[in-house]
Order: sequence, then C-alpha cells, then structure tokens
Amino acid sequence: MTPLARIIAARIRATGPITLADYMQICLLDSRHGYYVTRDPFGRAGDFITAPEIHQMFGELCGLALAQAWMDQGSPAPFTLAEPGPGRGILMADMLRAIAVAPGMRDAAEVCLIEASPFLRKVQAERLGSPRHLDALEELPDKPLFLIANEFADALPIRQYQMTADGWRERMVGLSPAGELQMGLGQVVPYPRDGKPGDVVEDCAEAVASVEVIARKIATHGGAAIIIDYGGWNGFGDTFQALRNHVPEDPLANPGLADLTAHVDFAPLAAAVLRAGAVVSRPLHQGEWLLSLGAKARARKLAAAGDAGAMPALARLTDPAEMGHLFKAIAIWPKGATPVPGFEALEIHADDT
Repeated sequence: MTPLARIIAARIRATGPITLADYMQICLLDSRHGYYVTRDPFGRAGDFITAPEIHQMFGELCGLALAQAWMDQGSPAPFTLAEPGPGRGILMADMLRAIAVAPGMRDAAEVCLIEASPFLRKVQAERLGSPRHLDALEELPDKPLFLIANEFADALPIRQYQMTADGWRERMVGLSPAGELQMGLGQVVPYPRDGKPGDVVEDCAEAVASVEVIARKIATHGGAAIIIDYGGWNGFGDTFQALRNHVPEDPLANPGLADLTAHVDFAPLAAAVLRAGAVVSRPLHQGEWLLSLGAKARARKLAAAGDAGAMPALARLTDPAEMGHLFKAIAIWPKGATPVPGFEALEIHADDT
C-alpha cells in the first residue's frame, strides 16, 4: 500500500466507505501525499501530455480566438485573462504571445490562474513572471472575463451511481476482507435519470458549479470562455480512470501516485451556463474547431519555417483517430454578443439538458 492508501484505509475502517468524490479529492490534493501537490505530472517525464505541450499552435489558436472575442466586445480594458488548472503555464504563455497581435490587449490583461497545487504555482510563476494566483473561481475580479479551461473539469471529483434491481445505488470505495481498497455499492438513492440494471452514471457537481460561476461572471461583466476536455453528452458508463507513466492502471491501486480523471458530461455544464444567463455553444470536436480557426495553415507556415514537428502535431491535435474527436470544446459568451470564433449558440432550454 502507498502511504495515502493506508490513510484512506484507516479512515474507512473508522467511519465507513467513502464516495468516489472524496477518494479523488484525497488522492489528488492531500496536503502531504496528493498527486498534484507533490509532483509535476505533465510531459513525457510525467504521466500524461496535454494539447499545449504537443505544440505551440494549440495555445496560439486559443489565444487568437479569445483575442477576436475581446475585439468583438469592444476591447474592454482592464479585463481578466484567466485559466483554471493551468498546469505548467505553457498554454497561458502561448496565448499571451498570440494576443499581442490585438492592439492594447496584452496591456489590459490581468493574468489570473486558479491553482490548488503549491508545487505547480512555483512552476507557473517561473514561466509567466508574476501571475495572480487564486484559490477558487469565485475570487475572480468583477470585470470582463476571458477564460480558457483545458483538461480542467476531467480532474474534478465525481460521484457514480449504478442501477440495480432495487434502483440507483451510489458506488463507494470500501475495504475488502483482506483490507485492500475496493469498489462497492451503497444504499438505494434517488437519482433523476432512467436506466437499466448495470447502467452507471457519473455526476460532477464541482464542474457544474465551476462553470456556473464562470458563466455568471461573463453574463454580468462581459467576456468569453472556452472549455476543452474529453467527454460526451448525457452519457452512461464508468469512465473513472487512472494514468501513471502514460499507462492506464487500476484507479484504486496506487493512491497519490497516479492521475485520476473521468470523462466530462457537457450537458449539465451547458445547463449551468443557461441558468447563469449567458449563451453556450453546441459542443464541437476539438479537431473541427482548431481547423476552423486555421490550424492547417498555421502548421504549414511553421513547417515551412523549419518546424519539423508542426505537421505531426497538427495530426495529433485534429485527427479523429487521435485527439480530434475524443476532445470536445464549448464556448460561453454574453447574450447579444458576437459568438466566440468557430462556435454557434446551442438552441436549447436549461430543462432540455
């Protein structure tokens, strides 16, 4: 057992099985042994590689999309340029370089990073200089907000429910007779979805609350947000997963040593945006969106200038067999504003999602 596994097991013995959300929270953010607290998990030397680390064009295109949205809304100044879960700061650095093409935008931007890991805060400060670090999205200033969130929601704690002959039961983390961590089922609980025995649904209340905070800021003060992650729409299935050294493993095997994530359900996120009074786009495949912004032309230009990795990176980011279809993107903007480049409004009501 890892040190964190022993801590979790002791808690379960003392108070009973814990929710999957509690398990994820402990594994990722425990103050002594949490995965994000103790290491740099990104890149080839870490456990996974995100789109900004594949190539600079990803961050450049995200930055240019926000720059166009900023100009479309009258170039408000000052404004907040924010990123929750910014990793090593690579995406923000690439965006800051890209938005320099919009006159006055860089000078008007206050960079705010929402980051829970003290280790990663140091890494971000080394790359970006002196960003303003916040503990929560609620701390974002009350002014126009232009935000990017890439692979942020997938690491937020989820709860799982499984349909049985008696109804929905929550999936819990408990102990086997040998004292090992194992999944089990709790009491029957009310859950507002139909299903057949064996079906599993996932619920991420923290992601919904986070998106509602972002959307309310934008509805009130102006701005735009782009949220990119892997996931779907009102799906079924157990998507809880662990990644260690770029290889999947049992999520209960090594608490604190592996990254834990789950696919994002964009339907409740869209409903949260509508409740907050903003406009939300229909989800787009990441590849579709990047290509609509000119990713192919940008890659060819970089390749012609001697960047041998540009065209392979374009394929990895946009090909349906790579990240192009697995990852989706949605955008948020105020009512009456021009849509964020590449997106169109989702024509539904909050109750329809």
